[in-house]
Formats: sequence, C-alpha cells, structure tokens
Amino acid sequence: MANFEDLLHKHIHTIEGLEKGSDRVVIKCLEGNYEMFHSQDCCECVMVEEIVGDVADIIGWAIMKAEKVTGGEELNPPGSERSAESFTWTFYKIDTIKGGVTIRWYGSSNGYYSESVNFREMSRDTEDD
Repeated sequence: MANFEDLLHKHIHTIEGLEKGSDRVVIKCLEGNYEMFHSQDCCECVMVEEIVGDVADIIGWAIMKAEKVTGGEELNPPGSERSAESFTWTFYKIDTIKGGVTIRWYGSSNGYYSESVNFREMSRDTEDD
C-alpha cells in the first residue's frame, strides 16, 4: 500500500470514478498511477459520497497538498439519516496552485467490518483491472 501523501509534487492527467456511489477511483499521474478502493465484504459498504471542488483545477498542475482526514460520529452532519451501527468518513484533499478538490468517502458496517479506503500505487499488471 502507498500513502496518499505520495501524490505530492505529482501531476494528475486523468481521474476516473469520481461520481457518487463509486467504490473505485483511479488517479493517473504523469509519474505513475494510483487507486483508491475498498474490497467490499458481507456487512459493509464503502463508497464515494461527494466531490467538492472543480476537478479541472487539479489536472496538469503539481500537487501542493495531499491530505487524508478520517472521522466518525463527530463528523456526522446534523439531521443525517444515517442508521449504520458504525461509520467512517474519509476525506481526501488534493490542492494545486490553481485550486483543490476533496473526495469524501462514506463507509458503514455493523461494526465488525472495515470501513476504510485503501490507496495503492498501481503496478503495470493491475492497471487494467
């Protein structure tokens, strides 16, 4: 596994899977490709919940900030209809000199399964998966 901060100083040329409900985001950089994903299991669900910002602001520009922030109930919006026994919000923030984008993931489970998002550098044999 890679760290999200590994994106620092890289240049994104495309991003795939940036829509609500997606369980996989592929970030293709000039310097290598990366994947955000969750291998779903029985009693859990982890997916992209929201994209904030203009993706065009991070395409082609050097990444100045790549930050991952996670939390649980303290980040649950007031009046939320979420009913999972356990949940985790994960925010991935990418900033360039032109602007930034935040990818917000939501993971829920019965409390016994992972709600985390994995981030890895893609090898040549996984790029077409």
